[in-house]
Amino acid sequence: MGDSGPIVSSQHLVSAKSPQVSEFEFGLIIAWHAFARWMMRCMTAAGVKDMTPIDVLVLHHVAHRDTEKRLADIGFVLNVEDTHVVSYSLRKLAGLGLVQSAKRGKEAFWSVTDKGREICLVYRDVREACLMPGFSGSAEENRRIAELAQLLRTVSGRYDQAARAASTSPL
Repeated sequence: MGDSGPIVSSQHLVSAKSPQVSEFEFGLIIAWHAFARWMMRCMTAAGVKDMTPIDVLVLHHVAHRDTEKRLADIGFVLNVEDTHVVSYSLRKLAGLGLVQSAKRGKEAFWSVTDKGREICLVYRDVREACLMPGFSGSAEENRRIAELAQLLRTVSGRYDQAARAASTSPL
């Protein structure tokens, strides 16, 4: 079987400058959907149904380091530009008894409840049992994963910059 070029989802977007960018984007699409599916199913296995990927991410971030967080900070860390999305998720999580807010002045500070913390720990156990056996834990594998994580952070910055440029583009 011969080389048929990069594996892409939209051939018309492939750039002669770097066809690999389109191949990377297709990999991101597949990876994002697999990760989103995983988060929702892991959370269901942990005992909470009907959570969206953003709900799972928000819950885990609010639980992160067991410190209170402001809405704007949660959106900033998760790179969610629309604060309404995060706000809706926080209200949903509060309704489930997983997070709570405390008002200080004009700002609300969000923290995880005991129930939310317990769900996060059960999620961790499901993750350890179902996901982690697929990884060897070798120094080489961990090095490659760390390099990939760095690349994803770098590329996300390029996409963010391109999004800003596109929003001011005269086209």
